[in-house]
Amino acid sequence: MKTRKELIAQRDPKSPISEVFRTLRTNIQFMDTSKKMKTLLLTSTFPGEGKSWVSSNLAVTFAQAGKKVILIDADMRKGRQYTIFGVSPRPGLSNYLSEIDIERPEETDISMYLQKTEVENLLLMPAGNVPPNPSELLITPQMQRLLDKLSSQCDIIIVDAPPCELVTDAVILSRIVDSTIVVTAHKFTKKANLQKTIKSIKNVGGRIAGVVLNKV
Repeated sequence: MKTRKELIAQRDPKSPISEVFRTLRTNIQFMDTSKKMKTLLLTSTFPGEGKSWVSSNLAVTFAQAGKKVILIDADMRKGRQYTIFGVSPRPGLSNYLSEIDIERPEETDISMYLQKTEVENLLLMPAGNVPPNPSELLITPQMQRLLDKLSSQCDIIIVDAPPCELVTDAVILSRIVDSTIVVTAHKFTKKANLQKTIKSIKNVGGRIAGVVLNKV
């Protein structure tokens, strides 16, 4: 299997960009020494700022450090992680959340929705089919249950969420993860929009770990 060109941390681990991702990983690990951070959400203000690229490479660098990583593509409208890793787009998150047997959620086999990637220690849950109601699916208790279940199976869960300006999905999710990183693009993201994004996440009780400046 040919490593996809976007997975620079896997394809060229000695490159300066891969080094930047390792620094980011270290910062995340040291930022939260008191409480073991298990779930990390990545979002952006607008589409095209590179959050899926940052999420995938960050997941790879955690996996390279020997951590068991699960990457969830929570962008159920325009999920891209399956193309970045070259796996099947479904079944994925939307299928898990919408078709789950609510009566007995503990009997649903979660491994059906996780796909092996060519990166050791890294499993991917793609976004799945585009549902008519992505935001509603994320508010359900199943989403919290999913994170709780997966937390027991790995060291860190990285959630790639949709941009904040377009839909409320990321803001909804920021309430149930340990921390959130906002990806911004150099000379593209306006400061006021970024501040608005951070404010809306903080307003619902989300914790902001920091901001990643991309495309410099």
